[in-house]
Amino acid sequence: MSQLNPLDLFDVRGQLSEEEQMVQDTVARFTDERVLPIIRECFEEHRFPADLVPEIAELGLFGSSIDGYGCAGLNGVSYGLICQELERGDSGIRSFVSVQSSLCMYPIHAFGSDEQKERWLPDMARGEAIGCFGLTEPHGGSDPANMKTHARRDGDDWILNGAKMWITNGSIADVALVWAKTDEGILGFLVETDSPGFDAPEIKRKFSLRASVTSSLFFDNVRVPAAHVLPGVRGLKGPLSCLSQARYGITWGAIGAAQACLAEAMDYAGDRELFGRPMTHTQTVQRRLADMSRRITLAQLLSLRLGRLKDDGEVSPTQISMAKWNNVRMALDIARDARDILGGAGISAEYCPIRHMLNLESVVTYEGTQTVHELVIGKELTGVSAF
Repeated sequence: MSQLNPLDLFDVRGQLSEEEQMVQDTVARFTDERVLPIIRECFEEHRFPADLVPEIAELGLFGSSIDGYGCAGLNGVSYGLICQELERGDSGIRSFVSVQSSLCMYPIHAFGSDEQKERWLPDMARGEAIGCFGLTEPHGGSDPANMKTHARRDGDDWILNGAKMWITNGSIADVALVWAKTDEGILGFLVETDSPGFDAPEIKRKFSLRASVTSSLFFDNVRVPAAHVLPGVRGLKGPLSCLSQARYGITWGAIGAAQACLAEAMDYAGDRELFGRPMTHTQTVQRRLADMSRRITLAQLLSLRLGRLKDDGEVSPTQISMAKWNNVRMALDIARDARDILGGAGISAEYCPIRHMLNLESVVTYEGTQTVHELVIGKELTGVSAF
């Protein structure tokens, strides 16, 4: 009987198509060869590795689920595997691709005009234009209906005022998809970042997602042509549908972070001797490693089923909420426990658990906090909204 893969005990990979396996292998190789050798230094220096962008684009990872416009046209499971392998490297790399693909390219493709699609999607697929997504505001992110950013008509244009906060890619973006209140409801505005009155200062001094660009967005009478408003959606359906796309990818990404932490814990505990024997020879460590494996396996099966539902057009936002809640909480708990198994070495950037742990403290909050997802499921179970 062949030995099981310690990071895939139920052979989830065996349930993948040849194309899906090829996608996973390609992105895994990119992570191993290009991300892992530099990511510790990037994290320490609070630096986004922008030189990787052309390579990510060449692999077809931007807008990978979109057909046409230079995009790869892959299925949802393949996109999930992309997120898993990228986040095995670092949450910041996965976040960059997730925002570009799910929060910017997806809504332009789903809700944009033909002109908007032709203007942005090919350049974004090539990595020659970067996007950001403006929904969260300084006064709070869990209640998007309470947004203060607003726009008013002025002839054939709109005048946009307000602010957004905690925006991935904001300071390096060429276009910001900004959601704002209007007399006609909540609309999505494609704001070119060289527009007068637009400012996107980077948020520094973070202890999480340090290899990712996070910014504030400010709009001071920014003039936006009417042709830059997404015509195909109105109301919160627009931004919430984007969040469902991004949350789906996160459910897979968290698995990659957890796998990296488990692998590090197993390697360290196998080499480290205490009281005359390797740590892996003790019941305590074996039980902890086994529990990590159990939780990763359950998350893998959850995301694979979610991906198949997505590809069949049957997925529900509630199902995505459950997977995001479960899988990110799983990964954060494993990162913390792996950090503890490493002892004093666990706080060193030389090892990955502390970096993943710090990143996951953000991932468990953005795209819906754990409480938000609990209430989404609670509403589904009871029929009553407790928000």
